[in-house]
Order: sequence, then C-alpha cells, then structure tokens
Amino acid sequence: MTAETDTQTTTVYRVTGMTCGHCEGAVTSEIAALPGVTSVKAVAASGEVTVVSAAPLADEDVRAAVDEAGYELAGRV
Repeated sequence: MTAETDTQTTTVYRVTGMTCGHCEGAVTSEIAALPGVTSVKAVAASGEVTVVSAAPLADEDVRAAVDEAGYELAGRV
C-alpha cells in the first residue's frame, strides 16, 4: 500500500523474520537511514513496516536496508 500527500509518501511493507522489539529496532534503524525517510514504524507481530518519506522510495533500496538488518522484504502490503 502506498499513499501520497502533497509532501509525504506512506508505504507499508511486509518483512519476514521479525519476532521481537530488537528485530523492530534493527529494521527501523536501517530503513530510517535511507535518504528522505521521515518516519518508520515496524511491528513484529504483524510483520508490517510503515515508512513515511519525502518521496517514494525504490523497493530495491528498502530491500537492501531490510537485508542489512538481517530480515527479508516480502513486498508491499
């Protein structure tokens, strides 16, 4: 899912392998480091990661960040 406003884009991704708060923090930290990202909320219980950014992000950039954290990007919700 992707929603755009005049100034921000919100995208929800599904990430597999997250099981706890530490997992959420690792994924959040890596994605937050991407240029233009203003907010990240990872929820291990649902596997969903909501990302707010100044412009749409390239899926391959998000995938690389999630991989760096040690998890797998399953795609957009």
